[in-house]
Amino acid sequence: MPPTEPTPPTPLTLTEAVWHQMVGHAYAGLPDEACGLLGGDPGSGHVSVFYPCGNAAASARVYTVEPRDHLRADRDAEGRGLEIVGVMHSHTHTEAYPSPTDVAQAPDPTWHYVIVSLKREVPVLRSYRIVDGAISEEPVGLLTESLGNEG
Repeated sequence: MPPTEPTPPTPLTLTEAVWHQMVGHAYAGLPDEACGLLGGDPGSGHVSVFYPCGNAAASARVYTVEPRDHLRADRDAEGRGLEIVGVMHSHTHTEAYPSPTDVAQAPDPTWHYVIVSLKREVPVLRSYRIVDGAISEEPVGLLTESLGNEG
């Protein structure tokens, strides 16, 4: 029997509401980096809930998701039948690409790592997979209507 190829990771999809929540949270966090967690279905790659979190590092260069906010998000997602499928953070003055610190701190190879860059006049949102230090950009689909489950 020939070897099977691994199933490629599912690309990320967001509703417009989730996109606006992430970008709004990035601006609200200025001058520091903002962060939050993504709740969704790991099988579909769809993020249906964004959990804004405090940046415990209170820094414009790094972020640490506030542990109480992480616990709150975990509990809420579980109550909705969802999982935490990724993390979002902002880059206040650099492009939407993972820094060496972002790569070193990537806790889960199955997660989506979303970065919102505020460097330019218009915010830029990009998503990555980070596995064993290797960075792979993934497509982000924007859905114009709700799929139900929105928080």
